[in-house]
Amino acid sequence: MKQLLDFLPLVIFFAVYKFVDIYTATGALIAATALQLILTYLIYKQIEKMHLITFAMVTVFGALTLFFHDDAFIKWKVTIVYGLFAIALAASQIMGKPILKAMLGKEMQVKDRIWQQVTWYWVSFFVLCGIANIYVAFSLPLETWVNFKVFGLTALTLINTVLTVVYLFKHMENTPDESQ
Repeated sequence: MKQLLDFLPLVIFFAVYKFVDIYTATGALIAATALQLILTYLIYKQIEKMHLITFAMVTVFGALTLFFHDDAFIKWKVTIVYGLFAIALAASQIMGKPILKAMLGKEMQVKDRIWQQVTWYWVSFFVLCGIANIYVAFSLPLETWVNFKVFGLTALTLINTVLTVVYLFKHMENTPDESQ
């Protein structure tokens, strides 16, 4: 159910874009992201920081898109969100408190050097996705960007999530994590 809620705004954005236009789809994305927050809170009695950040970014960049009637703002949102994720992961690693380890460390106990490798892998992934988004968004037709955003980036993220879990399972320990 939680994963369905995570994809709800993206599905609504895509469907509305296909039937109407980017501006109506952007308004629908803002509304769907707000609905996602409400439903998440009603079902789970909490809202993750990532959802709040995403909602704030969608609202700001979506509002700019609608106000200026310029789709460049909603296109930039994707790269900025990826950039923020990369910065957060890198900063947490540099400060010695890796976010990924904090999120998954209880379920998947691996050496700190493995968490470090996974963290830097995801930093690189987010940076590359941000760069790819800029290229597709501003070099190719809008239709191509929407398809890339909805299907390409989503598929890449899911594939990398599976690869990360497999990598972590491969390096799991039977004993609690020891600093390396």
